Amino acid sequence: MQVSETLNSGLKREIKVIVPAKDMEARLMERLQDASKKVRLKGFRPGKVPVQHLRRIYGKSFMAEVVNEILTDSSRTILEERGEKPAMQPEITMTEDEQEAEKVLQGGADFEFSLSYEVIPTIEIKDFSGIKITRPVYDVPEEEVEEQVKRVADSARTYEPKDGKAEEGDKVTIDYVGKIDGEPFDGGSAQDSEVVIGHGQFIPGFEEQLRGLKAGDTKTFKITFPEEYPAQHLAGKEAEFDVTVKQVAAAEELTIDDELAQKLGLESAEKLREIVRSQIESQFGQMTRQKAKRQLLDALDEDYKFEAPSKLVEAEFNNIWSQVVRDLQSAGRTFEDEDTTEEEAREEYKRLAERRVRLGLVLAQIGEQAGIQVSDDEMQRALIDTVRRYPPHQQREIYEFYRQNPQALATIRAPLFEEKVVDHLLAQVDVTDKKVSREELLADDEDEAEKSKPAEKKKAAPRKRAAKKVEAE
Repeated sequence: MQVSETLNSGLKREIKVIVPAKDMEARLMERLQDASKKVRLKGFRPGKVPVQHLRRIYGKSFMAEVVNEILTDSSRTILEERGEKPAMQPEITMTEDEQEAEKVLQGGADFEFSLSYEVIPTIEIKDFSGIKITRPVYDVPEEEVEEQVKRVADSARTYEPKDGKAEEGDKVTIDYVGKIDGEPFDGGSAQDSEVVIGHGQFIPGFEEQLRGLKAGDTKTFKITFPEEYPAQHLAGKEAEFDVTVKQVAAAEELTIDDELAQKLGLESAEKLREIVRSQIESQFGQMTRQKAKRQLLDALDEDYKFEAPSKLVEAEFNNIWSQVVRDLQSAGRTFEDEDTTEEEAREEYKRLAERRVRLGLVLAQIGEQAGIQVSDDEMQRALIDTVRRYPPHQQREIYEFYRQNPQALATIRAPLFEEKVVDHLLAQVDVTDKKVSREELLADDEDEAEKSKPAEKKKAAPRKRAAKKVEAE
């Protein structure tokens, strides 16, 4: 087999391979001789079928198997001998001329093909000790825990019908029909709907108009849907709701004690508070970690500047772009609504794709050098969590799909590996905890940055926040 490099430019490589016809013939004869000992043909004793007779019958199909075997094995061995890691599976190019291909299958011509691929660049991992991160930490006060406990306990609250007018905190049972321009709209009507005044379950302005009504009353509410309402066909529209009050019920006094906790399936009020605090701290802890991770990635982005494989960047961009387009379509918005153009958005997301690929390669190299691995148990737990997101009747099928598809399974492994590498790095870099308020922790980084910019430079903020959303996923 003759191997020669025909292209070496940046990360791009092209290798030409020629397998002489005599080598192809030798491989074919080896297969035929092996088959002659096993095949059973009418008119011949077992193991006595002449090789040339088999060649007339199976020669072309056996040679096709030889070709596929060479393509599979040579791609791997050539890369190993060259000490190169391809960014993606090499592209194989062969002759498209039917006559030339026929000669190869008949053993009358050399088999020629080429491999085209990009290599993963060599990355020298630097010292991490110079990276400084300020990790925002929010200490959850008892009052916030207690407020959440009350909200959780409210689900166990009982209500008693009353004759008077509806007040804040009362549960009102209603029938309603929503109309726009005098015509009912989809999803705008319901019967025996229960509304607790003050819970904010309905669009702004609806619950407030229930105050003062009593059982048997009817009233038409005039409501304007918020501009940011999820259903785009209703956003900003004026609507009228014909409402009939069927019952008003007052909430009984809520006492957070062991009896109430037991109604919620817990042994005590102390355990209820413990679980609620744990959930709140976990939520804020995730935000803290995400902000620390973003600072870490920003620091790595500054430290590692190199050419990323274009095919990987292209694939990553296509994934991001399809998500962006889907999100815009589902929201009924356009790029103009986001204060940008499609061309500008493409350029920004291409830069984001390049950053993600580059940082992915850096994290992979760091993880490999540190010996970081994802265990089988971790993969199994992650796979089960993924499968549970699907409807029950689909879960077995989805589970088997992942188990039998290594590439699909890799999409589950990748984020697990990345998070373990991030944990490894956070244990080595200079991390300083900073106590912050709830509002400071919840504030988006881009929102904070926008506050310090001149007004004329702020219009691209929605697009940048979208990019951060995509990057965090």
